[in-house]
Amino acid sequence: MEHISADELHNLISNLTSDVLVLDVRSPSEFNEGHIEGAQNTPHEEVASEAENLKSYKTVYVHCKMGGRAKMAAEALQGAGLENIVCVSDGGMQRWADMGWSLVK
Repeated sequence: MEHISADELHNLISNLTSDVLVLDVRSPSEFNEGHIEGAQNTPHEEVASEAENLKSYKTVYVHCKMGGRAKMAAEALQGAGLENIVCVSDGGMQRWADMGWSLVK
C-alpha cells in the first residue's frame, strides 16, 4: 500500500477526477468542523462495510486528523481485498488546517 503526506494530497487535490475518492475516516463531528471539498466521511471503525462500494474507484485516499486512524482504516480495506488504497499517514487534517488550506464546513 502506498503512503503519502497531507502535503502530497494537497498537491494532488485540484486534479482529482470522478474515479478518485478522498475518504475522511474521522468522526462525523470532526468532519462537520471542516473537511476537504468532495470528501466522503466514513468513521474508521465502519470502513470495512464500505469496501464493496470503494472498489469502483481508481484510487481511494484515506485520511484522518494525524494519520493513525487512516492507517487502521487503510489496513482494514486492504484486508478486505482492495488494491486501490493510498494512506495519508503523515499529517492529515491537522496539517491541512495548520497550513490554512481550503476546508468545507
